[in-house]
This record gives sequence, structure tokens and C-alpha cells, in this order.
Amino acid sequence: MNIDIFLILAQDGLVNAAVYALAAIALVLVYAVTRIVFVPQGEFVAYGALTFAGLLAGVVPMTVWLMLAGSVLLSTVDIWKAYRGGVPSKVLGKALSEILYALAVAFVAWRFAPGGMSQLLAIPLTLAIMIPLGPQIYRLAFEPIAGASVLMLLIVATAVHFVMVGVGLLAFGAEGSRNPPVADFSMNWGPVLVTAQSVWVIVASLAGIVALWLFFGFTLRGRALRAVAVNRIGAKLVGIRGKHAGRLTFALAAAIGTSCGILISPVTTIYYDTGFLIGLKGFVAAIIGGLASYPLAAVGALLVGILESYSSFWASAYKEVIVFTLIIPVLLWRSLRGIHFEEE
Repeated sequence: MNIDIFLILAQDGLVNAAVYALAAIALVLVYAVTRIVFVPQGEFVAYGALTFAGLLAGVVPMTVWLMLAGSVLLSTVDIWKAYRGGVPSKVLGKALSEILYALAVAFVAWRFAPGGMSQLLAIPLTLAIMIPLGPQIYRLAFEPIAGASVLMLLIVATAVHFVMVGVGLLAFGAEGSRNPPVADFSMNWGPVLVTAQSVWVIVASLAGIVALWLFFGFTLRGRALRAVAVNRIGAKLVGIRGKHAGRLTFALAAAIGTSCGILISPVTTIYYDTGFLIGLKGFVAAIIGGLASYPLAAVGALLVGILESYSSFWASAYKEVIVFTLIIPVLLWRSLRGIHFEEE
């Protein structure tokens, strides 16, 4: 390996690491707040990328109707409960506002998507379609068993993953999509050809990480999520409702996963089941961070991205094996160093 190949592989590793870092941070966030090892996090990546591709191609994506159906179903349940139990009118207002939001987003997609959309419009519309799916999945699959054991939550998360993969096949088909880059500009930095898309992926990922840091450090909702992550019972005693924290966490996970999909879709072809592998690599990075530390998870993502890139040069047939083998010494080390206790 000469220096030219070394630098090219380093660039690829950094681009991959930027995406894995976002996936890892989302996994750490979901686990810290809800104790759910969210296996389907990668599905948000695939759904986001393919929804974005559909809007660019002039097709109304199926996720629009999934989001609309979920909003109508769950809001109808809320209205029915309010009617039966005499719940305050603010519940009715919230349910109606969710339906109106879903209808407005569906109308915008139905009105403007058939002619094809610019990336500038398609990005916020993709996020507007995808973000409500996160809280909807939480309400349908996890909220009724929020107090269950970690193992039970993991089993349900695995089932949700398989359901989402199947729905993805029905919604998007077996064909993959690869979106055009944000910009075609490129420049030579020494022997390395640096593309604008690579820079965009790294800068956008760093901006997302900074935005999350600001959210958790300087906003009331972010501090509430941190409080739930540190001590769920204590947070409940001071009035922070775990149900709302879970919904907000899944909304953030959907936003992060969709952003990953939008960023990576011009770099590689995305299929309906591509997200699983991306989510698994994010999981390896999250495990390096102990499913608790955001900075260590980001460092783990950098290690995974770089290792994957150089493995593809030295042993491309075994690069996935090499990356996933990384988790074994980390688990051994944490098992020997950590304090074991029975879950209550």
C-alpha cells in the first residue's frame, strides 16, 4: 500500500464513520432513555433514503400513506379514549393537530412530488414524512410494554425490524436507488480526489452531532431526556413523564436515521434492507461506547469506519467479519471490568 491508496482509504473511512456515528448516537439515545436496543434503527436509514429518492424521481412514496394511516389510527384511539374517559380537551386538540399535520404533509407530497422535486425541497419534506413514524412505532410496539425487561424489549425490537423490512419491500420494491450528489464539485488534495459529497456528509454529520449537543445541553426537553436517561424513577418523581420522553426519543431517532439515509444515498445504492447492515455497524460503535457514552460511540464509529475501509483493501471478502469481530474484545473487556447486577 502506498501513500496514495492510504489517503484514499482514509477518506472513505471518514465518510463511512460520519454516518455510523449518527446511527450509534441514535442507538445510545434510545437505549439510555427507554432501555430498548433499537434493532430497526437502520430501517429509518433505508426508508429515509428511498423516500428521498421517490420524491426526487417524481413519485409519491408509500411512507406518506404509512405516516398518514398511523396518525389517523393513533389519533382516533386518543379521541376515543378522551370520549370514554372525559379526558381534557387538550388531548382532543393534540390528536386533531396530529391529523391535520399528517394531512398537510400528504397534500404537499401529493401536490408537488409528481413533477419531481429539487433536493432543497425534498430534504425537509422527507424529514417531515419520516419523523412522525418514530413516535408511531414507539406507541404501537413499545409503549404498552415500557416496563418490561430489556430482553423482552429486545425481542419486540427484533420483531419490529422484520416487520419494517417486509413493509419496506412492499413499499419500495426490490430495486435499489442511488440519488444524485448534492454538488458535483471536486478537487484534488494531493493524490486524493475530494468530492463535495464527501465533504457534505462529514460536515452535515458533525453539524448534527453539535445540534444534538446543544439540544441536550441547553433546552428544557433535552435536559428532561437526560434526566430520564440518568434516573428514570427520579425523573418521574419530578414530573417528567416517561411516555412523552419515549415518543420524543423515537422522533429524534427517526430524524437521525433519515438524515443518515439522505447523506449516504448518493454514496452507495440503497435497497429496502440496506439499513440493517448500517444499523449493525452503528451498534458496534454504540457498544464501544457502552450504550451510554455519546463521545465514545462517536470514537467507536470512527474506528469502525476506518477499519472497514482498510479491511476492504486487505481482505475485501472478510471486511464485514473483521468489523463485527471488533465487538468481541470490547464485550469481554466490559464484562470483566463492569459491575454485574440483576435487573429489577
